Amino acid sequence: EVQLVESGGGLVQPGGSLRLSCVASGFTFSNYAMSWVRQAPGKALEWVSRITSGSRTTEYAGSVKGRFTISRDDAKNTLYLQLNSLKTEDTAMYYCAKVDWSRPYSDHVRGQGTQVTVSS
Repeated sequence: EVQLVESGGGLVQPGGSLRLSCVASGFTFSNYAMSWVRQAPGKALEWVSRITSGSRTTEYAGSVKGRFTISRDDAKNTLYLQLNSLKTEDTAMYYCAKVDWSRPYSDHVRGQGTQVTVSS
């Protein structure tokens, strides 16, 4: 059974930073692309970033490019998202997800999420 457990969220002031982590189990983590998605209250799920197996390629939504960095440690079965220069509009529940190239990202298996709140 695929399990994804996110952590690292919290309350931070605008301009601040956070590092999110996602520990994966139940599948061969190193073989899969992984992504981060987020959902703000009352808004649709938004794709944030993706990293392929072996960290060969990383991609970002335009809204976070240059501020967020995705990475992975296959030895620890862990996915990361470094969030810098946070803005109030980054407030959302953040989820890591196991990429399934045959399905839209909204259908990818994801964890329970970690809340990020950006507020002064």
